[in-house]
Amino acid sequence: MAIDFGAVTTIQTPRGPLQGRFHHAPGNMAGVIWVGGFDGGFDGPADAIFGDLAEDLLPFGISSLRLDYRIKTSPGIVEEAAYDVLHGIAFLVAQGITDVGLVGHSFGAAVVITAGVASPHVKTVVSLSAQTAGAQGVRNLAPKSILLVHGTEDIRLSPQLSQWLYQQAREPKKLVLLEGARHSLRQSREELRTLVREWLVKELADSSHSARKRQ
Repeated sequence: MAIDFGAVTTIQTPRGPLQGRFHHAPGNMAGVIWVGGFDGGFDGPADAIFGDLAEDLLPFGISSLRLDYRIKTSPGIVEEAAYDVLHGIAFLVAQGITDVGLVGHSFGAAVVITAGVASPHVKTVVSLSAQTAGAQGVRNLAPKSILLVHGTEDIRLSPQLSQWLYQQAREPKKLVLLEGARHSLRQSREELRTLVREWLVKELADSSHSARKRQ
């Protein structure tokens, strides 16, 4: 199990409090919000990869907020979870973070696509093992970029779902199918970690670089 890094953070919303773990890169302008499946939590797929990736990004001047949903039902309510992410974005903006990446797994992929369309602060979205329910807005995400990642052996949500989302999305976009990986993507954990880290560093480079120049 990954070490649970990040300061415990409570975000107040009109619909109730949100819990998060905030990894702060002081003086930065770039940040990432991480959300999981319908059951929430801070850790994410692939053996709790979110905490490791949040720490990986700090040297690049990129903060992270690992967010837990207020409502955890099956099936999840995309609109309510997207509301949570939008309040997470508002929290980051209050810290001076104006350029945001969103990462979501499974149900959370639909959530970050929905929130990504709605927020002008979002620069890129990373979709992991996506469902398509609630994600039809992907066609409206551009000019924000999207990375779609899916395991070829996912028997819970077929990789064809991410392929469909890729077809619907406009450029800039990228689809990566991880050979042999299942829904959690743990079979390709290190490849996934490198892929997501490098994508976020590249897509948020302008704001993270300007932050480091000011230090």
